[in-house]
Amino acid sequence: MARTGRRPGNQDTREAILKHARDAFGEKGYEGASIRQIATSAGVDPALVHHYFGSKEQLFLAALQVPIDPGTLIPGIAAEGIDGFGERLVRTFLGVWDSPTGTAAAALIRSAVQHDWVARMLRDFLMQRILKRITTELKLEGPDVPLRVTLVGSQMMGLVFARYIFKVEPLASAPPETLVPWVGGTIQRYLTDPLP
Repeated sequence: MARTGRRPGNQDTREAILKHARDAFGEKGYEGASIRQIATSAGVDPALVHHYFGSKEQLFLAALQVPIDPGTLIPGIAAEGIDGFGERLVRTFLGVWDSPTGTAAAALIRSAVQHDWVARMLRDFLMQRILKRITTELKLEGPDVPLRVTLVGSQMMGLVFARYIFKVEPLASAPPETLVPWVGGTIQRYLTDPLP
């Protein structure tokens, strides 16, 4: 009986595309890199890049080796509006980081600390896939929005480093139900309180 479905791809070609994608994203950032440029440098047709990865966004996630795409979680967290968003964000965030996915995410963060190109890619990921998505989903407007959402990002990254990378106690072992109102309240203030 003949097999149906997509023919398995060449792993060497896939890895070559990922290598050139990492170089391009690390050098030019998410916005500056293009599928066409990446394909050309990898010596393949752009259609092959789409075949393996689907979209530039999916290629970026694969190149960065992100274990879960938080950008897909944001719409659900934002669905109930801005009221209570801080606590919902922190609860979801802790749920992901306290799961096996968190181990892979911690490895990615450690890699970003050691390699400038990973740090640049991670910064683009944070800006494009998380903070920009929060702005869009919550329909935030005004000149202070960029500062507000980067404050949210800084709070979440601080939580990652203290709880999961440096394992600072008692924060590292505190139950989520203790942290959600504290950190969530800070996130909420960043988003809704008047700036001084």
